[in-house]
Amino acid sequence: MPTDLNGARALLTGASGGIGNAIARALHRRGASLLITGRREDALDALRNELGDRVEPIVADLANADDVRMLIERAAGVGVLVANAALPASGRLDDFTPEQIDRALDVNLRAPMQLARALLPPMVERGRGHAVFVSSMAGKVAQSGSSIYSATKFGLRGFGYAMHDELRGTGAGVSIVYPGFIRDAGMFAESGAKLPAGTGTRTSEQVADAVIAGIEKGRAELDVAPLSFRFGGRVFGAAPGFVTTLTRLGGGQKVADALQEGQRNKR
Repeated sequence: MPTDLNGARALLTGASGGIGNAIARALHRRGASLLITGRREDALDALRNELGDRVEPIVADLANADDVRMLIERAAGVGVLVANAALPASGRLDDFTPEQIDRALDVNLRAPMQLARALLPPMVERGRGHAVFVSSMAGKVAQSGSSIYSATKFGLRGFGYAMHDELRGTGAGVSIVYPGFIRDAGMFAESGAKLPAGTGTRTSEQVADAVIAGIEKGRAELDVAPLSFRFGGRVFGAAPGFVTTLTRLGGGQKVADALQEGQRNKR
């Protein structure tokens, strides 16, 4: 169901990063009052100072169950949830410690599920509201070097789409957004990894536009990626081996290796 953002109260996770900043600006322009959360207090304060009124920063680590519970209490009654926070988890499985695996699962999947469980039922009771889960094209196509990250993003895709169907007819809605390589902010941009020639990218503002479209138009799924990536996402379900072979031949393993090194210190 479409939701009017003007006057709505929205919780945005992962607001301290570049993509989160773009989403916050877009929500604020549409008239929403924001609860912005992330781990870096200085970045949240800078965003609040930039946007001015209708912004409340909350420092929280979504890998910490107590912080998630605190966030749920502070966000009681919100009309919009945008679950954008995620940890980079590129690399082969044996390159991760057990603690790093748990942290990726906590932030990328468990926290969005817990937030949705707490915040969606009141929206249903009011007959209006919306949740957006920012997944990834890695939630549609898996390849070597993305086992943990893809597991979290495939999981978020399945959770989000099932919730979209569960809430049908209630007045509350759910959207899932799938960014590809984002060139100006976020995990890929910060990793320093280089893409093969001709590989298309998108911007953080285009991710923000997709979030807004999901909320205001009630769309279930929105890809923020070039046509070739979107095609791969559609074909993968029927022919995963074909898509992974094309990705590998196109230099996908080199990109995965570069992402592993560039993101290692952020796990």
